[in-house]
Amino acid sequence: MRVLSLLLGLILGVTPAFAQSYRDRLPQDETIYFLLPDRFENGDTSNDKGGLKGGSLQTGFDPTHKGFYHGGDLRGLIKRLDYIQGMGATAIWVAPILKNQAVRGAKGQETAGYHGYWVTDFTTVDPHFGTDAEFKSLVDAAHARGMKVYMDIITNHTADIIRYRECEICVYRSKADYSGQAYTPYIPKGLEHVKVPAWLNDVSLYHNRGNSTFEGESSTMGDFVELDDVNTEDPRAASGFTEIYGGWIDKYGIDGFRVDTAKHVNPEFWQGFVPAILAKAKAKGIPNFHVFGEIGGIGLEPGKLAVHTRVAGFPSVLDFAFHQAVVDTLAGPSGTDHLNELFAGDPLYEGGAAAALQLPTWVSNHDNGRIGWFVRKAFPDASDGEVLKRVRLAHAMMLTLRGVPVIYAGDEQGFAGDGWDQDAREDMFASKTAVYNDNKLIATTATTAQANFSTAHPLYTFLAQMTALRRDHAALRRGKQIVRNYSDKPGLFAVSRFDPDTRQEMVLVFNTSNAPLNANVEVGGLASRFTSVFGNCPDATRVQGSLAVSLPPLDFMICAGPSTK
Repeated sequence: MRVLSLLLGLILGVTPAFAQSYRDRLPQDETIYFLLPDRFENGDTSNDKGGLKGGSLQTGFDPTHKGFYHGGDLRGLIKRLDYIQGMGATAIWVAPILKNQAVRGAKGQETAGYHGYWVTDFTTVDPHFGTDAEFKSLVDAAHARGMKVYMDIITNHTADIIRYRECEICVYRSKADYSGQAYTPYIPKGLEHVKVPAWLNDVSLYHNRGNSTFEGESSTMGDFVELDDVNTEDPRAASGFTEIYGGWIDKYGIDGFRVDTAKHVNPEFWQGFVPAILAKAKAKGIPNFHVFGEIGGIGLEPGKLAVHTRVAGFPSVLDFAFHQAVVDTLAGPSGTDHLNELFAGDPLYEGGAAAALQLPTWVSNHDNGRIGWFVRKAFPDASDGEVLKRVRLAHAMMLTLRGVPVIYAGDEQGFAGDGWDQDAREDMFASKTAVYNDNKLIATTATTAQANFSTAHPLYTFLAQMTALRRDHAALRRGKQIVRNYSDKPGLFAVSRFDPDTRQEMVLVFNTSNAPLNANVEVGGLASRFTSVFGNCPDATRVQGSLAVSLPPLDFMICAGPSTK
């Protein structure tokens, strides 16, 4: 079967890594598409209320409110696989699909669990999204296309069920001040068995110290905005979560985990969990299972990410530092030296710079906001054309520089959002949410009041073009990267990437300024001629080891030297 796949791939002009089974692809070979099922496509209106009775405060369904369920589901996602694959995505990361607490919050401030991060039952799909069988259908349908599916998982906390006798919203009490029990926890009547598996209903398996301040010991022992913080130091919790998520691998054959709030869990937990999960996946015939942790709030400090690969043992982490560097560079006044600072930190990761190839990189997400919003905030007087160029260039960097690119659903349709969190979670299907529908999208006259799945949108077609280049050139996926040029002012940023098999050098040159760029870029000393992969590259070096390049404002080029094999 593998030989047949290789022959078919060669006939179709597909590179070897993509002609092989999807199981054989390394994490760095993927292009990930990230989505919240509730906001992507509604394929079954009968599950909009999740089988619950009553109004929005009981069912969580209110498509006019940005903080409630809107109706997207797994059946809708399956319906749109052609659209996702047509853009060149090879893996789909879905926000948590586990059964959630439908609604929580003080009176008048309620929101719903549409995002999936308030889990009550860790063993089944939330009825708002569909059924376990439909999740199996999604995974099978993706695999039949050679695509992977990554689950978003949580071990730090569960839904907000536990209450304290002493207070309704409780401040954090430290171990030094309260070495024993900080508060008196209890479960309200009628909710004693709401969590699944049953061991999660034991209040002694939680820290019960009040709300985290996200500093010091409270970062790993405090409740995450009232969400019940699991005592992951307890061996029962460690073995319990390993069994839960190992079960999802056994049952569905999924291909990776994005780990939510990873830095808020004690590192010893991950030291046991990650090897056990990788072993489970390998036993299931999944040799390249991709595990990456969310380590947020670090700014442009790669070391704060890298420590979680060295101490906690994560194979990879979401590259928040990449996001910050790109925002600084294309949605701010910074020079390209912030990109150099980012990549100079690559040797800090466990496994060195080679390990950094597996870091998922992103320019937009559901928590921090979209790159279009950052650009418009930084350049309020920028023309529509300039905004498009900056957003385009940010995605070009994400798809060609080292790392595993993560496209956030909606960016390819020009979504820009109004800010962070709920303001960056627009519907892809026709929205009824006024605060989304008044947004001005990028490079289109459409609004979110209509479905946005156009394969002709300039950003969709651009991303499809870039993912094809990434697929066809191993240097852009697996290649060692060397920074060639950078500046403390907007303008030139250049790197070389090298095909790991042929040693072919590919030179990537970016112009982050609003002015034309003319510059000399260092290249490998043996390369004398280059061909254009993207843009207008000079066909020969100016002198040995130097390439004279010219770029319009906010543009880029990719140049390929000869193979040395």
